[in-house]
Amino acid sequence: MSIKDILKKEIIGLKVEVTDAKNKALIGKKGKIIDETKNILTLEEKNKKIKIIKSQVKMKTTYENKTIEIDGKLLVNRPEDRIKKIRSLR
Repeated sequence: MSIKDILKKEIIGLKVEVTDAKNKALIGKKGKIIDETKNILTLEEKNKKIKIIKSQVKMKTTYENKTIEIDGKLLVNRPEDRIKKIRSLR
C-alpha cells in the first residue's frame, strides 16, 4: 500500500494525526476527516471541529494495517479532481 493508493480514494472518514505543521499548535492533533475542500481539511476531535490548511501539514494515518505519512501538499486540489488526476497516472 502506497500513498498513491490512498490518494486515489476518498479520504473523508480517515483518522489522521498531524505530525508536522507550519502552525506548531496543530502538531499532535488527531481526528477523523469530516470534510475536504480544495485547500482545507476539517477534522473532528472530541466533538470539536479543527480546520487545517492542506499545504501546511504532514499527517500520518493507518490504512490497511500500515502507517502511512501523507504530505498535505499532495492533497491540494478539489477532491474530485485529485481522484481523477491520480487515476489517470496509471
